[in-house]
Amino acid sequence: MSAQIKVLLAEDQSMVREALAALLGLEPDIEVVAQVARGDEVLEAARAHGPDVALLDIEMPGMTGIEAAAQLSEHLPALKVVVLTTFGRPGYLRTAMESGAHAFLVKDAPAAQLAEAVRKVLAGERVIDPTLAAAALAGGANPLTDREREILRAAADGSTNTELAAALHLSQGTVRNYLSTAIQKLAVRNRAEAVRIAREKGWL
Repeated sequence: MSAQIKVLLAEDQSMVREALAALLGLEPDIEVVAQVARGDEVLEAARAHGPDVALLDIEMPGMTGIEAAAQLSEHLPALKVVVLTTFGRPGYLRTAMESGAHAFLVKDAPAAQLAEAVRKVLAGERVIDPTLAAAALAGGANPLTDREREILRAAADGSTNTELAAALHLSQGTVRNYLSTAIQKLAVRNRAEAVRIAREKGWL
């Protein structure tokens, strides 16, 4: 019998995580060796359990799956990363791949497809949901700079320019300029709309 493929599963919703673990556990060549509910626990769990493949949900407390993917890519470059999402936002695909992910799938994909993706990334292939790939190509590139995205993310909770400036160690004028540029690029009227549009497209 060939060696088991060791998988780390990161998903904040316990029912979904347990269901995925159970489904993958039915595969004769796959073993779920670790489960975490937070993005900021992924790297430590990966170091402790030595998985071959990490399955990361995008939306998690502590750190997003995309941020965790970037962390794994930096510290454990041999570990293969599969990003799972319930959000078919095309911008997420580009960002995930730039962060070092080897596969990008929607969470409601059939279990057999997910298991096959695990095997393929371990064999050195990339696996991308074809619908998301087509949408990403149609959606074009993210027009926002890293700093504009950072400020929009910080502004999502309704923080004032003064609060944003303090949190990001920038002047209020700089924050105002970045927000204004982002609003212009997204062709919207205000920061709330800019945050909404950028999130819908997966650019944050």
